[in-house]
Amino acid sequence: MARNKHPEETVQRILDVAFRLFMEKGYEHTSIQDMIDHLDGLSKGAIYHHFKSKEDILVAVTDKMTEESNQMLAVIRDRTDLTGKEKLKTIFKESLCRSVQDEIFTVAPDFSNSPRLLFSIFRETVDEAAPDYILPILKEGIADGSIRTEYPAELAELILLAANIWMNPMVFDNSPEESYRKFRVFAQMMQGFGLDVVDDEMLGRLQELASVYQKNK
Repeated sequence: MARNKHPEETVQRILDVAFRLFMEKGYEHTSIQDMIDHLDGLSKGAIYHHFKSKEDILVAVTDKMTEESNQMLAVIRDRTDLTGKEKLKTIFKESLCRSVQDEIFTVAPDFSNSPRLLFSIFRETVDEAAPDYILPILKEGIADGSIRTEYPAELAELILLAANIWMNPMVFDNSPEESYRKFRVFAQMMQGFGLDVVDDEMLGRLQELASVYQKNK
């Protein structure tokens, strides 16, 4: 098959295949040749025309994974009809209920096989998502009296790291029961900051995702 003459489509094809392979095999166990084998005749030269290295592809895949989530965070952050606490609850609910979560958990990636991908997501959480989206919401909540903390920047990081890493069954291979206990501890921690923003509906959704992951791994 001839090379796609549209660069944007070629890049998208590469990223789609890389994402699937990173999820299935792990970043460290995926080679450029593996990608070529799944790209219907696209050459190694075509890949290196768009990306200097496999690590550059990793960065682009991470950006693609977080782009939709960040768009959702931005919309909720900028709403004017919710308090800071209400915005945070809305973020948790919509993050858990996004349809892409079912797709990712069905693939059942084992992040222990892909520490570079996990670390890339970790850095994006600390460097971008926490300060750009969660911190403004916490500051708003402090101002409107719905959130109590003297350290909003640190709390923003803690919330996202706990939610995205510590409570993620794909990182620690948690069973639904283990996910339930972690969720309860997380809820208690949040309540200590005046943030009773997690509920039984969210708990059920987290257990559902954990069950999907355990079934398909």
